[in-house]
Amino acid sequence: MTFGRLERTSAPKPMSEINMTPLVDVMLVLVVIFILTAPLLTSSLRLDLPVSAAAQLQEPARTVRLGLDKAGQVYLDDQPLSLDAVKLRLTQIAQQNPLSEVQLWADQAAPYGQVVVLMGLAQQAGLSRLGFVAKP
Repeated sequence: MTFGRLERTSAPKPMSEINMTPLVDVMLVLVVIFILTAPLLTSSLRLDLPVSAAAQLQEPARTVRLGLDKAGQVYLDDQPLSLDAVKLRLTQIAQQNPLSEVQLWADQAAPYGQVVVLMGLAQQAGLSRLGFVAKP
């Protein structure tokens, strides 16, 4: 039997770099969790509101179609009318429901001045909710 010296293997070198993959995985999971739960947190407010006789629901706003073609003809709910008749009819609608919305349907070739006149008629009648309709 020969006694000799045994060769030692060198120990593994310590890793000098941090493995970022697990950290990135955890952070992405947390981001997904926050993205999914954030909308749920804002709408989860539950209140027991007091009851009052003064808190009545308002009737839904009526929608009025006010149209203007390229020839200058004015239409109110698809019926051709003169400017005086439109003014009178808009005043009646405003007295019935002041929250009514006027949808202005103006032809692309209609003069801008007539569009402004129609807007002024609606505002003078007491209808302040005015929307412009266009093709999508």
